[in-house]
Amino acid sequence: MPLLNPGDRFPSLTVPSLGGGSLALPDALRGHFGVILFYRGHWCPYCNAQLRAFQRALDTLTGLDAKVVALTVEDEATTRALADKHGLTFPLGHSADADEIAEATGAFVNQDPKYLQSTGFVLDGDGKIIISVYSSGAIGRLVPEDVTGLIRYLREHAAG
Repeated sequence: MPLLNPGDRFPSLTVPSLGGGSLALPDALRGHFGVILFYRGHWCPYCNAQLRAFQRALDTLTGLDAKVVALTVEDEATTRALADKHGLTFPLGHSADADEIAEATGAFVNQDPKYLQSTGFVLDGDGKIIISVYSSGAIGRLVPEDVTGLIRYLREHAAG
């Protein structure tokens, strides 16, 4: 699958949502800037650091009218434990099908064990990609400081 580029519409994906129901993307973010994070798993120290950083930046992001969601191939119990450990309050998807997500988005997949490599997207309010960040391994991922800076820049230049 080709990578998603700026201006492309983020594909429709639905995964089970932590706490019940489903997380439908990009619809869950419509009307807001959106940050979508695919994380490798609870065992990945870089993923843990990224998720904690986005939680710490959540008030700032909310103030910029941005919503954050993250998803993983891990099951609900494992995802719940991770959310509780780090006090994550943004929506988390679990039990994602790695191959299905990769086919739709171009995300890299680790085959054994099977999981999605870290992938991040920033979307506009219409679900179009502003930026995509693909990693083929443990490092290289979106950080909240870059996202807040980008959104501030876009807001300032849209107003001017």
